Amino acid sequence: MKAERLVALLFTLQRRRSATAAELAAELGVSERTMHRDLAALRDAGVPLWTEPGRHGGFRLVDGWRAGPDGLTAREAVALFALGVPSALAGLGLDTAVSAARAKVSAGMPAELREHAALVAGRFHLDAPGWFGSADEPPALATVVQAVWTQRRIAVTYRRRDKVASRELEPLGLVLKAGVWYLVARVVPDDVLRTYRVSRILSATRLEAAFERPPDFDLARWWESSSAAFEQVTRPVRVRARLNRTAVRELRRVFGGEHLADTVVALGTPDADGWAEAELALEGDEIGLGQLVALSPGVEVLEPASLRAALATIGAELAARNG
Repeated sequence: MKAERLVALLFTLQRRRSATAAELAAELGVSERTMHRDLAALRDAGVPLWTEPGRHGGFRLVDGWRAGPDGLTAREAVALFALGVPSALAGLGLDTAVSAARAKVSAGMPAELREHAALVAGRFHLDAPGWFGSADEPPALATVVQAVWTQRRIAVTYRRRDKVASRELEPLGLVLKAGVWYLVARVVPDDVLRTYRVSRILSATRLEAAFERPPDFDLARWWESSSAAFEQVTRPVRVRARLNRTAVRELRRVFGGEHLADTVVALGTPDADGWAEAELALEGDEIGLGQLVALSPGVEVLEPASLRAALATIGAELAARNG
């Protein structure tokens, strides 16, 4: 949309001291002819834009001029206000900052836009945790957050199934997935990256030793690739099934509350008979078959055919023994 493109152009000009029409067109993905029209539209809207002549010249804003928050489009305002102040930000110490930012933006909006944003925000709400898990409230989170902010190493004790391990870590970032906090950190002195569930950190002590972040480390990109690889290794079997109400209630018992959000990929709306279609991510055929048996007779496997056949065989054997 042209309005959103003009807002993007305005903030690009604020970020860059001077740029040619060709440079701006390349950055915003439009033709140079379109860029000249957009620059003219900014001038017509009262933006103090002028052309700097010469070899290194270009378009620039008058020094000291900044766009106010009323430059937001309706969709941008809605995006900001519909998020509200997620509880996750409280764990990072940013809830007050977000509230203040929203108040400032709201004060600078035209009345019509402010009312529209508030209207939509009152009808949409972001709830990060999954249906089958509650949000993490790990006791070590505050210490980990401070270490991430200050780039200080931490010494942790960490629960790994049936044992406790000690590690010295360089915390690079935190990820919140389905209400669960994960720490991405470099292990000292192994110099390898690992992911730790923060709720499993039994104790964390911030050390005086500082560290340098890898200059090419991108948290979002690393998380996307590593989590995808982890899921393929640990939960390689995808099952499409139908579950009745009893089986749905039994999911937490069978799969364990801690892993349920990772296991139940999707759960549909029950039909008139109380059966809902679900997608499950299981650790393997043998383990998964045992878990599906524990849900019977309230489960009907649709795919894969191999698990459906195996479950039918077990059902026939049980019926024969107990008939």
